[in-house]
Amino acid sequence: MRRFSSGSMPPVKDDQMTACSGALVIDKPRGSTSHDVVAQVRRIAGLKQVGHLGTLDPLATGVLVLLLGRATRLAQFYAGRRKRYSAVFRFGFATDTYDADGAPAGPDASPTLDRARIESLAAEFTGRFAQMPPPYSAKKIHGKAAYALARQHKPVELKPVEIEVYEFRVEKIEGSRVHVAVECASGTYIRSLAHDMGKKIGCGAHLEEITRTAVGEFTLDQAAKLDALAAAQKEGTLANFILPLEHLLRDLPRITVPPQVEQTVRHGGKFNIVASQVVPGRVAVAQGAPQELDSGEWKPARLRVFNSEEKLIAIAEAVVPRTYRPVVVLAAEP
Repeated sequence: MRRFSSGSMPPVKDDQMTACSGALVIDKPRGSTSHDVVAQVRRIAGLKQVGHLGTLDPLATGVLVLLLGRATRLAQFYAGRRKRYSAVFRFGFATDTYDADGAPAGPDASPTLDRARIESLAAEFTGRFAQMPPPYSAKKIHGKAAYALARQHKPVELKPVEIEVYEFRVEKIEGSRVHVAVECASGTYIRSLAHDMGKKIGCGAHLEEITRTAVGEFTLDQAAKLDALAAAQKEGTLANFILPLEHLLRDLPRITVPPQVEQTVRHGGKFNIVASQVVPGRVAVAQGAPQELDSGEWKPARLRVFNSEEKLIAIAEAVVPRTYRPVVVLAAEP
């Protein structure tokens, strides 16, 4: 785990934590829900405004990105980030949840796996295709989560969803276990990949282990364990784990506006820019992060807007060329 260096963010005292906004990368432990982690961070940081950039199942470990304070307003701009996973598929039997937490759907077939066949299937499940979500998922059916209906043994009628898998690599095979690495668009269920591969082979399969290693630019080597955060809170160094607002969405170009334009921006008004004022967005892709951060959907032209004090004040969107309007305005620091 790597703390954010003092060179990349100013230290903040714990008595200022209520005003602290930014991103916190957590290494989620197995067995905890994403909601559990959010609740623990709220207690540790003493903050009510804590959200996450995509849940992880209780079985999963790894990267869970939390946004704190005013940074929660930026969650919408991370919706298309690619994700990376390291996982183990166990062939021999399926489960009702498609993972190791579920009930087996039959006896263990203890298959002998052919690597060429497994790699062929991995290639088949690479690209853009329709995937059926698991019945035990958060997908809504008439306003109710599918997993709630499944637990009540009620019919779960889900529809396939188009997803995209950019990389599906077989790392090694050990008996009936296949170790894989997957890079995919948001909304992809890795346990559905395991289940569907088991059906193709004819012996059933489920997801036995999974670690999310990256969400866009946020990687596992940045991630902090919850006990480390609790210890840092006692030491008065918790803020050293937080990536500040000004370091978020660095892939977007930025512009610095003078005080009179800042007031227009803060009131949601349109403002004009000069092309020479715009600084292109840049992201130094960390080892383990996707080479392309987003999943390829069209995105409108957006800017990060800074004031003369180098504080992020808004995210703006083009109305016409060189005229922008704020889509999110961040409240001034207390």
